[in-house]
Amino acid sequence: MSTSFDPASTATQLATSYTQNAYKLLSTQSTAAQTTSSALSKLRTALTTFESALSSLSSSKGVKTLAASFDNTAYASATATSKAATGAYSFFVEQVATKHQTSFAALPDVSAAGAGSLALTIGGSNFGVDLSSADSDGDGKVTASEIARAINASSANDGRIVASVMSVNGQNRLVLTAAETGAAGAITLDASGVSDGALSGALSAEKLLVQGRDAVLWLGEQGSGVKIQQASNSFTGITGVTVNLTKAMASGDKPVTLNVGDDAAATADNVKSFINAYNTLESLLDGMTANATSSGTAAGPFASDSGVLALKSRLGNLLRQSVGGVRLADYGVSIARDGQMSLDQTKLEAGLKAKPEGLATLFGSARTGATSGVLGSLAELARSWKSADGQIASRMASVDRTQKSIAKRQEALDQRYESLYQIYLKQFTKLQELQNSMSNASSLFGSLATTS
Repeated sequence: MSTSFDPASTATQLATSYTQNAYKLLSTQSTAAQTTSSALSKLRTALTTFESALSSLSSSKGVKTLAASFDNTAYASATATSKAATGAYSFFVEQVATKHQTSFAALPDVSAAGAGSLALTIGGSNFGVDLSSADSDGDGKVTASEIARAINASSANDGRIVASVMSVNGQNRLVLTAAETGAAGAITLDASGVSDGALSGALSAEKLLVQGRDAVLWLGEQGSGVKIQQASNSFTGITGVTVNLTKAMASGDKPVTLNVGDDAAATADNVKSFINAYNTLESLLDGMTANATSSGTAAGPFASDSGVLALKSRLGNLLRQSVGGVRLADYGVSIARDGQMSLDQTKLEAGLKAKPEGLATLFGSARTGATSGVLGSLAELARSWKSADGQIASRMASVDRTQKSIAKRQEALDQRYESLYQIYLKQFTKLQELQNSMSNASSLFGSLATTS
């Protein structure tokens, strides 16, 4: 007695048996390519984050931070960069710089046609404003707000005078303010070109609000020290220090003292920031290059990748370089056997006392085109890997080509499977038909034998 079978099921089994090893190989290769692509993307992101941290430490203040502070903060404040000249400086603030500000009596609305023009002067130069074209809403009238808008919009003004309108007791008053402080910013308005008598009269009724003045300060005591007069309240005469004047002192007051020196706590925070950024990248690379363990932990995606292993090694070597005769170890930064860095703040402070200028030179700058020191070396290495023509881009392109090749081979294998399936299906369908025919014949012979 024959055993029946399903041609479709049998064809599927045979076609699968013939192609399954090839499918497994393609699946393994595809998974590996996807893993590599994902790992490269993570590495690029990590290097970008690391470079951003290095660039942040390359700001004007630098890794080594200096503090600038007054013993009395009521009259001035100060900031310092890493290039500041340390020391103690005495100041007397005689006068702070002010912006010239003046106002004009309630301005009436006037007809735009033939309204005339204004002439304004600031800093020794003058410009005119055509009032007949100041009617911005087209209602035939010129208002105080439209006059202010026309002054501000004048290209000849170039932002030197800021015009605004204030409502005082229900009446609109035009206010003109110099954009910059200093005596040279004094504003004058000539209304002789205004045709409307009421408007001309209002613009002639000026009320001075603030006289524009220069800042006056003394290095040392008032009257006996060195007098400095300038338009701005920002004094930059000390290298790397910016002093901002805020309030005048009373005559006879003692000078205030500006102290510029190392800010050990802020410097330590900057060094820690660098350490944290590096340790984060190092931990990622450790995981990516780790070997499989006996406990079953899988190997990292770059466990046997010589390029990534070389990157990891190169990063560690750059940390150990000497710049200007000093190393990170001289400032309390140590590197453990696992590649992680740590800071001994006591040693950092001792190093700053022994070699105060060495830390800034050692760290240097990560700024593109002006790299130096440890930061510069690390930044250049990171950029060489993540640039448009760098290692990661090259490897990503290679992985992309591999994935496209796998896709084509997958498509060809699918077609091969379908071809085999159809061949087997046809063969076993015929076999089934033959089997059925023989079974029918056998039944017929059996019936004949029974009847005879």
